[in-house]
Amino acid sequence: MLMPHPATLRSLLDAYESIVSAETSPDDTACQTRLQDLAYTLCVSTGTRDVARALQVAHGYLDATPDSTPQAVVIPAPSRAARQTLLPSQRSERHLHAL
Repeated sequence: MLMPHPATLRSLLDAYESIVSAETSPDDTACQTRLQDLAYTLCVSTGTRDVARALQVAHGYLDATPDSTPQAVVIPAPSRAARQTLLPSQRSERHLHAL
């Protein structure tokens, strides 16, 4: 089963749990709609049909993931020698231009 990126799943969980912990009024339709949307998305993201099970699966997945925060990837610039190295096809093209 495909799982969402840990940071995305963490964001969904945080949003869902913050609305639940705020104990919003049942008359607050905006919060109730958002809560239903988050519950649905959590269920789809975890492959479950019940929000309680979705929360269990999501927490289990995040607990098993070493680090759920995105990390920057640093790719060093090529060295000067590497930049001056030409592929064989590039060498022949330069040789032809020199003739």
